[in-house]
Amino acid sequence: MSFKVTVIGAGSIGFTKTLISDLLKVPEFVGCEFALTDINPHNLDMVRQVIETIVSVNNLPAKVTATTDRREAISGARYIMSCVRVGGLEAFSTDISIPLKYGVDQCVGDTICAGGILYGQRNIPVILDFCKDIREVAEPGRCSSTMPIPWP
Repeated sequence: MSFKVTVIGAGSIGFTKTLISDLLKVPEFVGCEFALTDINPHNLDMVRQVIETIVSVNNLPAKVTATTDRREAISGARYIMSCVRVGGLEAFSTDISIPLKYGVDQCVGDTICAGGILYGQRNIPVILDFCKDIREVAEPGRCSSTMPIPWP
């Protein structure tokens, strides 16, 4: 395998399937390892099976691994993507409904406007934990930032 790509929050079958399928269309990614991780073992296993089927049916040299241990998935990874939605769809619903209650009608509640702020408040602390793990166990030399991240 040429390198490792980790997907944190890979339990979304539709989203992860599309993401990995798109990456497998890029020649440089065809032979890499895709390390999937999620806190939901059931969804993670389903996604792993779907991705393994795509790899097998297309006779690709890619490797697929899955673990609920985030640090294990990140260990040695060259690229790490976060697809995490802290609070799931229930929280996303409140990102839309709470602003709407106060007259703020937004088309998307996870990247813009009041819903984006709510989403950020839930996700930023978790993403900082991801960053700590990335600095400690991802492929060396890939973290170019020299600015220290304050940890609580």
